[in-house]
Formats: sequence, structure tokens, C-alpha cells
Amino acid sequence: MNEDKRKPLLIVEDDPALQKQMRWAFDKYETAVASDREAALVQLRRYEPAVVTMDLGLPPAPDDPTEGFHLLQEMLAQAPDTKVIVLTGQNDRANALKAIGMGAYDFYAKPFEPEILLLTIDRAFRLHDLQEENCRLQNAASATSGSGIITRDPQMLRICRTAEKIAPTTATVLLLGESGTGKELVARALHDNSQRRSERFVAINCAAIPDQLLESELFGYEKGAFTGAVRQTLGKIETAHKGTLFLDEIGDLPHALQAKLLRFLQERVIERIGGREEIPIDVRIVCATHQNLKELITQGKFREDLYFRLAEIVLEIPPLRKRQGDPSLLAHVFVRRYAAEHKRGAMALAPDALEAIEAYAWPGNVRELDNYVKRAVIMADSRLIRAADIGLQAPASEEAFNLRHVREEAERRAVLRVLGRVNGNLSKAAELLGISRPTLYDLLDRFGLRQSAAAARE
Repeated sequence: MNEDKRKPLLIVEDDPALQKQMRWAFDKYETAVASDREAALVQLRRYEPAVVTMDLGLPPAPDDPTEGFHLLQEMLAQAPDTKVIVLTGQNDRANALKAIGMGAYDFYAKPFEPEILLLTIDRAFRLHDLQEENCRLQNAASATSGSGIITRDPQMLRICRTAEKIAPTTATVLLLGESGTGKELVARALHDNSQRRSERFVAINCAAIPDQLLESELFGYEKGAFTGAVRQTLGKIETAHKGTLFLDEIGDLPHALQAKLLRFLQERVIERIGGREEIPIDVRIVCATHQNLKELITQGKFREDLYFRLAEIVLEIPPLRKRQGDPSLLAHVFVRRYAAEHKRGAMALAPDALEAIEAYAWPGNVRELDNYVKRAVIMADSRLIRAADIGLQAPASEEAFNLRHVREEAERRAVLRVLGRVNGNLSKAAELLGISRPTLYDLLDRFGLRQSAAAARE
């Protein structure tokens, strides 16, 4: 595939002069032009553009937005992921907001500044590309393990690759990480990629069951073992025979039960409460906790010998705030999932919502993000979810995406640091930067630093 191939952009505009201006201004894209609703739908099917700019006033009644609204509705019905940017008159805010409510990506008032409108178009293409990548990653995850682990963060990807390596083994795995980071998803991935995938995956939360009931939940009991034991009942360990047992929040396991679990891990046999028969069990153990087990060992709250039995392999799941790009990636996935679940049509996240999501620390991790997005999908008044719908505030300034600006800022910081280090000696500065003196002069002129460099030398 040729990476230099220009992406298609559809321009729906009935003014020939404005058509020509827009094609010239947006020549970085392969522009297709349509003057009316019928031609626009033909071009939409032909080019399948990710982004469309359209005037609401179209023939046969350019002063009436009705034709434009009909076209917007038909385009989104045929291509719900297409980002439509609506162009309106200066005093036509009501119709612009109506278009947003119908599913348009953004609006812009005429007469427009091509440079600023181009920024909006570029952002729409970036959002569309991100959503396509989300779908690809989601489908890839479903095709491999069905675990639902979706990430692009390098650290999390390494954990996924490690999980794939150890899944076929019988090693006991300890998963560490804050609450809501997806430890159970990793545990399920270990099971789904193992030879035990056809057997049961049994999970139990050691912190959610009262201490006096946890032993019977884990090991089961015989009829008459205690008051209320009217029949023989298998415990979670026995139920998971041949499969995988996931012990969540293992750090909350009562001290008395730790010894019994240790014996099972050593002998691989259990005795039901009230029974005397030793029952051999073949099960793979995966544990998880948000607590610091080594600190609990120091405090005498967790057995060291049990820790070493459980921690044959340890995986530390990073919190969401440390996963590069994952908050917005997951947010798009959740929007698509809940929009389909609640029949809200094709919904999308507005730029301010994405900025707010990336800026927020997410103390509750993926579980908190999931809840915020689900509520926003249900409560949003339009199909474009904004920061306010999520319950977050967009940051004051947007992070730069333009690579030229990012590169120039990095070069400027490097030149300033080097000039400070060499006390204005331009020969040494050029040497440290690995460039020639003429190139350094060009940089100083570009960044307006020539006078400050001269003053430093004096």
C-alpha cells in the first residue's frame, strides 16, 4: 500500500468559486466535490471519505437548511463513522447545533478561514483513524484470546506478550495492580490461552466473603458438617478441577486460611469441611491483589512461605494513568459498545472530551473510565459526547499534535539548554548539537535567540 496516497475528503458546496477555493486550500487531501444531495451520496459511495464538509444550504432551496439536514441524515445512515463538518451562516447557530445533535462532528461559520478549518479537518481525520485502530485492536483481541485486553501502551503490551508465553504452563501467577486495572482480564487471558481453555474458569473474591464463610466457599463441606449443612457441597477449588482458579484479593485471605491454602498448594489435595477423605485436585492457580504483599509479610499479616508458592511468576499491571494513549483508546471502545447496547446510534467523543479523558488521573482505573463513559452515552443529548457529558473539565490548553511544531519546540529547548551549558560559545554549542555553525545561526534566527546568544558572549 502506498503511504503517500492522499486521503479522500468530500466537499459538498454549490458555489463554484468556493468549491475552487476549498479544493486549493485542502490540496493535501484528495478532494471530491458535490453540488447537491444526489451527487454527494454518489461521491460518498464512490470515495468512502472519512471526513465530509458540507453546506447546509443546498439546491433546490439554498436558503433553506432542510435539504442539508436530509443529506446529513442519509450520509450518517450509510456511513455512521464518517465525520461531517457542517458549514453555516454567521447567524445560523441554531441549525448548527441541530446538525450536531443529529450526529455531525463539528460546525464552522461562513466566511471561514481555510487554515483554521483545515485544523478541524485534520483533527477529524485523526479521530477517524483512531476509531479504526480501536476496531482493529478490538477484533484482534477477540480473535486471539477473547480476553478483551485492548491497549497500545508498550508496558501493557509487554505484559500481554508475557501472559501469552506463560499461559500454556502450569506456573502459579500472581497479578499485582491497583483496583480496576484489569487483573481479572489478564487472568482470563491466561486461562483462554492455556490447554485448560475448555475447562472452567472459577473466580472468587477473598475480600467479598466473610471470614467464617470463606473456608467453606473454597474447600466445600460435607452434609452435617455444621448447622445448615443439609447436603454435600463442592468448594471453588474442587469446582475448578482441570481448569483455572482465580483468587482475587488474595491479600485479604484470613491468616488461618493461609496455612490451609499453602498445604493445598504443596500437596494438591483438599479435605472438605467435616470430611476425612483426601481429594486430589488438578487446577491452575492465578491470584491477584492491590496490596503490597511484601509489606504485609513484614507486618505478619501474610505468610512468607505462601507468598513464594503464589509468586512463581509475578505480573505487575500498570494503572491507567501510566498507559500511554490507553484512556482515549478504551474510551472509544466503550462508547461504541454502550451506544450499540443502548441503541444510541453512531456516537463519538468530541475533541474536548478526549482532552479531558487524557488529562484526568483515573484513580479508579479502567473500571472508573468504563462507568463514566457508560453514563455519558446514556445521558448525552446528542451523538457527540463532550467533556461535560462525561463529567470532566477539558484542560486549558491542548497538547500539540503538529509534528513540525513539536519538532521546533524540541529544537528550541535543546538550543537553549546547550547555550546555557557552553555560556554562549557558539562553536562549542554547534559541536554539542552535532550541527554546523551556519545551521546553528539559522536556528538562532528562527527562534529569535541571536541577540541573547550575542549578549551571553559579551
